[in-house]
Order: sequence, then C-alpha cells, then structure tokens
Amino acid sequence: MPNRLINETSPYLLQHANNPVEWYAWGEEALAKARDEDKPILVSIGYSACHWCHVMERESFENEEIAQLMNDLFVSIKVDREERPDIDSIYMESVQAMTGRGGWPLNVFLTPEGKPFFGGTYFPPEDRHGMAGWPKVLQAVAKAYEADRSRVEEMAQQLTERLNHSSHAQASADPLTTDILNQAYSTLLAQFDDQFGGLNGAPKFPQPMTWEFALRQHHRTGDPEALRMVEITLDRMANGGIYDHLGGGFARYSTDQHWLVPHFEKMLYDNALLTSLYLHAYQATGNPLYRRVVEETLDYLVRDMTGPEGGFFSALDADSEGVEGKFYVWTATEIEGILGAEDARLFNAYYGVTSGGNFEGKNILNVPHDQETVAAELGVPGEELEIAVQRGRKALLETRYTRIAPGLDDKVLTEWNGLALKAMAEAAVALGRADYRKAAERNAAFLLSALQQDGRLLRSYRAGRAQLKGYLADYAALIDGLMALHQATFDITWMNEARSLADEMIRLFWDEDQNVFFDTGTDHEPLLIRPRDFFDNAIPSGSAVAADVMLRLAALTGETDYAKPAVASLRSVQEYLSRSAAGFGHWLGALDFYLSTPKEVVVVGDPEAEDTEALLRTLHGRFLPNKVVMGLDGATSSGGWPLLEGRSKVDGKVTAFVCEHFACQLPVTDPAALEKQLSP
Repeated sequence: MPNRLINETSPYLLQHANNPVEWYAWGEEALAKARDEDKPILVSIGYSACHWCHVMERESFENEEIAQLMNDLFVSIKVDREERPDIDSIYMESVQAMTGRGGWPLNVFLTPEGKPFFGGTYFPPEDRHGMAGWPKVLQAVAKAYEADRSRVEEMAQQLTERLNHSSHAQASADPLTTDILNQAYSTLLAQFDDQFGGLNGAPKFPQPMTWEFALRQHHRTGDPEALRMVEITLDRMANGGIYDHLGGGFARYSTDQHWLVPHFEKMLYDNALLTSLYLHAYQATGNPLYRRVVEETLDYLVRDMTGPEGGFFSALDADSEGVEGKFYVWTATEIEGILGAEDARLFNAYYGVTSGGNFEGKNILNVPHDQETVAAELGVPGEELEIAVQRGRKALLETRYTRIAPGLDDKVLTEWNGLALKAMAEAAVALGRADYRKAAERNAAFLLSALQQDGRLLRSYRAGRAQLKGYLADYAALIDGLMALHQATFDITWMNEARSLADEMIRLFWDEDQNVFFDTGTDHEPLLIRPRDFFDNAIPSGSAVAADVMLRLAALTGETDYAKPAVASLRSVQEYLSRSAAGFGHWLGALDFYLSTPKEVVVVGDPEAEDTEALLRTLHGRFLPNKVVMGLDGATSSGGWPLLEGRSKVDGKVTAFVCEHFACQLPVTDPAALEKQLSP
C-alpha cells in the first residue's frame, strides 16, 4: 500500500512511495505529528540518481521488519535534496559537525522541534565492516531519546547554536586585492595532480569552477602554468571514461585517479558547468577537442535531457537493471558482433577495449593514446582510423538505445536550468549554432512562464506542476542565463527580465543588517536556522552567483545599488578566498571581475546577418571573461539601458562600441578593428 509520498512529484520521493516505511514529505503534517506524539524525527535525504540511496532503500527501507521499527520509533521524513537544498544544507552541516564527514544518503535524527542530535550517511542492514547495522542504530537512538532526554536536548541545542553561528557573516575590513587571487592560485598549484590533471587523489571530481579560476588566472597574469593545468585536466577528462564517448556528456565523478571508472550518474549541473568550461578553454586555446566536447555535450542535453516544453531534465541514474554502469559498458565480443572484425579491430584499439576488460570484465570506453599513435601501431592511415571510429560510435550508440536505460529524473529545477541556459546561449553565439540559440530561447520562455507564480520564482516543475518557492540560487542562476541569452539574441526582453529578477532577488534574499545574501527568502517557511551556504561545491553557491551577476548589472547600468551587495558579499567570504580555490572557484571569478576594468561592448546590427555574425565571432571567439555585452538590432529602442543610449549603425553597417566606465572608443565596423580594441 502506498505511503504519503505517492502524492509528490519528485521522482526520488516517488521511488519511496511504496516502501513499508510510513514516509512523510517535509511539511507541517509530519512536524506536528512529532510534536503531538513527542517522537523524535528521522530525516532521510537523498536524490534519484544516488547509488547508495538505492542500496539503502533495497536493504532497509523495503524490509518489513526494519520499516516497522522506523514506524514505531520515529516520524520518518523523506527529502529530495535537489528540491530542498535548504533542508539538506542545514542537516548536512550538522552531520558533518557531528561525524566529520557527510554524503548521501544522509540520515539525521531530530528532536520534535527540528534540532539535530545524531546522524550519519549510509547504514547497512546489519553490522558490517565496522559499521553498526541500521536496526541497531534506530534502537540506540530511540533509547537515548527516551532514557537520556536532557543529554539529547543539550547536544541538540549546542549543535543548533553552532549552526546559527556558522550562518552569520564575518566581513573582513582588509582591502580586496589581487593578492587574494594569487594566494588562492598558489594553493591550487600545491594540490594539482601533474600526471593526470585535476586535484590530487581519488575519487576525482571535475571541479569546473576551480579550472575556470585557473583559466582566468592565465588570462590575467599570462602565467603558462595556469593554462597547462587546465589543459592537462580537460584533456584527461575528455579522453577518460568519465566522458561518454558515444552519447556525449560527463558522469558525476571518477572513482580512480585516472578519470577511467566513473560513478555513472549524469547530472545536468555538471554538464552545464563543464560545457561552459570547455567552451572557455576553446576560446582561450582554439583546441578542436574542446569544441567537440562542447557540441557533443550540448547535443546530448538537447537530444536526451530536454522535455517537450523546453525544460532541461535533472539527471540520469547510475544504475540500470539494478547494476551500476550496465548501460554504458561493452565486451570486445559485443563490439565485434556489431561492427564486424576489421572495424572492431580499429575501434577497440582506439578506445582501449580488450577481451579482459577494464571494469568488472567489461570495457568502459576511453582514449588511452592519440589517434596518430594508434594509427601507426595498427599500420593504417589516420583518416581511415578516424572514419572507422566515427562509424563505430554511431553504430554502438544506436545499439545502446535498445538497452534498458538508467532511470531519468525528469523534474526541471530552475537553478540547474539557469546554468544550462547560460552554457547553451554562450555556445550558440561563440560557435555560431542557431539550434542552440533556439533551444536556449525555448528554455528561457518556459522557465519564465511555468516557474513563476504571482511574480514569485519557483524551484521545481514536473508533470505540469510547479512548486516550492525559489531559492537565492534559482534567482541568481536564471539571471545569469538570461543575460547570456540576450548576448546571443539581442532581444532586450531577456535583459529586462533579468533586471526585474535581480531587483526581486535583492528584496527577498539580501539582509541589510548582516550585509549578506541568505539562501531562503523573507517569505520562506520558518526553519531551524536561515541557511547561508557560501561554499562553491558541485554547484556554485547562490551567493557567489548573485555577487557575480550584480557586478555585471552594475557595469551595464552604472548603478552602484547593484555593486554594493556584491562587494559586501565578497567581503563576507574574504578570509576564505585565498585559502582554497577548490572551494571558492566561482567567488574568485567574481572577485577577478570586480578587480578588473571590464570591457563594455555594444553591437548594433541584425544578429542573424552575416556581417553581424563576423563581428560576434571576433567578440565571442576569444576568452575575454571580464566583459559585459549588449546588443541592439537597430529597430528596438534602448529600453532605458544607459549602455544602449544613442547607439546606432555607422554608415548603415553593423557597428561595435567598446567602452570602459561608459567612456567609449571610436565605433568600429570591421572585425580587425574590433579585435584591436578588445586587446589589452
């Protein structure tokens, strides 16, 4: 018989809707039951693509006896961390404080008032490998709550006070200088894996914001080592098993140091952020590999991860048919049966396929050696090898689509869609891909219609139902995406929407007393604390993106009211920035922008005309991170945007205006002249 989760829209919650556990979704019904019955609360947090979440469900939450223990002793609440990052943030921090580690599934025990007093991550169904079994944990926690209530409440209060303290800003009075950037870069150098790229050790996460910072450091200082780190990392990831060589896109992380064996789940945010990174690396280097990765990844998002209304889906599971990675791996015999002996010989040599395999007897495709080396070893022309590999990729992808696919989390999250919208729009204009521009326009129109209600941005959409008040990160990421879309289309509507959302973001999330952005709005439900997660983790923190877009809006409008909260936000994390590029990559990018003299560029012309496209290729074909761009099609008014005032074509030709602090150089109509004005 289904439990209360059957009425939810989250795929993760629906996965648990037929558990014998009497799950509640987070809300007043569950909290009131705990208070009325004086029962402790168990909050179990995960997400649909989480492998160990599935394992714990199969082992414990589907077990009738264990479920009965949970039902008798606790009020059990299931939370989708992707829909409720506020709940996840509060209780993840509490478990990390208690145990020194975190992760998902996250299982935390609360008093009826919502104060945490014990928690952990995965628990096995019985004692195993030094871990207490889940039934033993349940009974011990319930016994402690019943027999030693005062001690439990004391621990819960101390932890709550610690959480409150950590959410308060401690602004620095020191000046914001490039020394911070240089010190952060030094910490990155010390952590770099010189052989395989990325940061030292395993598991290995892509860390796209970290390498965005390194790319900026190279641009700012000319340091070749910064660029070398980025190139080694991007080359290794693109050739490793973490990259899907058939369908495009990246898995969540690599379990080993070599980027070979991924944790196979695919997340929208990873692929959005990595697409942006590879695009920027392509702009900086011209390396065709990086362009190929961008296009294959965005093609994957359009093909496999876009809903009928234009929203981008959240994730693909790691498992299919209950086996992690089964959808993606191959045997040498399978490949020969599909491609034939000769093409299989070439394909397998290029992708490192062997009869013994590299993963549980099967093969994860990867590129151990470059095409020239493999062609020479095989004794075939490089062109012949390339053609065979392309034929093989197409045939294997078609075969893979006949397999049982991993589970799809088809909810649409505003924040993640904002990240993908930005990547899609930037690639559209930089690579001249009209199809990406159309996908981006469709996505933006959907987000602004389906995920707004009475002027309030919402967090999540699925099955025709939008819900949950949007967080700071939802506003900031969507603003960022809309600003990028304007650059690709010259449609002033997107900038107007971005500015309107920015004004609302300040109203809802900015705290004048503490001079910080909080993650939840002033109209949000009361929680244990008002969360403020300022670390750049797998996704940039909402505060970092907010600071970045506010600085850009200030540059576009000349209004200091946008710059003030951005600068105050930077000061609130200043003490951390120089210590860890890995945890503050997006913040460091915002600081780099703040310390620069950004180029303010206006292009007047038809964005789809050939001469305009030539100017835009010059503008967006190079890595120029500290710029703001607006376009005017010549038929539209400035719409009150100061940077557009008085701009018109020169001699009827597409014209670019390059300015700094609203002081402009002579307008130019020639790509070579624009190139010169954009140069340092």
